[in-house]
Amino acid sequence: MGLLSRKVTCNSHGQDSSYFLGWQEYEKNPYHEVNNPQGIIQMGLAENQLSFDLPESWLAKNADAAGFKRDGQSIFKELALFQDYHGLPAFKKALVDFMAEIRGNKVTFDPNHIVLTAGATSANETLMFCLAEQGDAFLLPTPYYPGFDRDLKWRTGVEIVPIQCTSSNRFQITAPALEEAYQQAQRKNLRVKGVLVTNPSNPLGTTMRRDELDLLINFITDKEIHLISDEIYSGTVFSSPGFVSIMEVLKDRSLEQTPVWERVHIVYSLSKDLGLPGFRVGAIYSNDPIVVAAATKMSSFGLVSSQTQYLLSAMLSDKKFTKEYMAKNHKRLQKQQSKLVSGLEKAGIGCLESNAGLFCWVDMRHLLSSNTFEAEMELWKRIVYDVKLNISPGSSCHCSEPGWFRVCFSNISEDTLKLAMQRLKSFVDSIAINDQSHQELKNSRKKFRTKWVFRLSFQSFHDREQDER
Repeated sequence: MGLLSRKVTCNSHGQDSSYFLGWQEYEKNPYHEVNNPQGIIQMGLAENQLSFDLPESWLAKNADAAGFKRDGQSIFKELALFQDYHGLPAFKKALVDFMAEIRGNKVTFDPNHIVLTAGATSANETLMFCLAEQGDAFLLPTPYYPGFDRDLKWRTGVEIVPIQCTSSNRFQITAPALEEAYQQAQRKNLRVKGVLVTNPSNPLGTTMRRDELDLLINFITDKEIHLISDEIYSGTVFSSPGFVSIMEVLKDRSLEQTPVWERVHIVYSLSKDLGLPGFRVGAIYSNDPIVVAAATKMSSFGLVSSQTQYLLSAMLSDKKFTKEYMAKNHKRLQKQQSKLVSGLEKAGIGCLESNAGLFCWVDMRHLLSSNTFEAEMELWKRIVYDVKLNISPGSSCHCSEPGWFRVCFSNISEDTLKLAMQRLKSFVDSIAINDQSHQELKNSRKKFRTKWVFRLSFQSFHDREQDER
């Protein structure tokens, strides 16, 4: 072991989180409607499989792009040889235009300010390397995506300090919570370099309100720190209120010529909005030219292939396709989410009202044997091993309240979702029956004890009466 690095032997990756352990159990026994109908249904994966037919249909109609051709002539050799790590200009232009389209063209993005990365994971880590030193801290509102413990901390050495949000106000960020997190970091002798938020939220499935965004801008202005807005779910908003990008808030407040303008950075990806996580396309958008230059150099460690850039530049430049895709995808997400909410309601389970994302934040506090995270883990294990549904417990998302779970709905078919809800309802019903039987047993014992005590009291009185005679 002495010949290996500390990074190899340390346990800070987060792979032992229940978030990842659930995946491992699923992979051992994956559900298949024909080959393994009793297997575990994967509801812990935020992947959009509802609209694959749309890009597939586009590919069938655009043979040149799919075949790496330009005007009928192969450009495979051109794409296969050395690529500039700045990225293909045509793709960067198409990507920033797509980002603007998602935001209703209320804001525009300069392709010279975008850095391409191998997914949002790489984008977030690269920003940590650019903005912080080992031992510095970023503040994150809870609950947050479990993968951030890996993405932000593992290789960078940056610390995460939670901003504690609660169900009392639908887990929205408050000024006292922000200040308390900042003070907590200082008590630990950590220098706070910034705040990172996901908007729309993973795992809440909600968009941030404008007053929350204003609060964040005011906070980072006052503390002179950075703000990273991870907006990889921005194109999944399927109902009101609509999505408001942090860039829109900056422009509405005319902050372009102020110091805070260069301290706000956006992370984006096509993994969620276009359902292409396997393509590994992420991006950093920053108004700070120094950050852009450094992140571009770092991107050479995780490039997006030229073939992928060429194909997607053609797809995203087709405005008829992107408009149709977004409209249909929103309808499908909303329909599937409604079916999940309805299925949960039939099982006597509620969830946080949501309008975005690929998941719901589900409230199972009433199913806990006690108000503890130990009880949450007991319930989670029963759902994974007995009910055979892989969902993510709130503790893996650093939620401050036990009993909340993230449940994904867009990576499975409508029929599989229906089966999952049937399984869950049967489980909840069995708990209710067991609780009722347990209560009836307690009541019968209570009645028996009452009769027994009465009988003893009567016998004692009778004996005393006989003695007195």
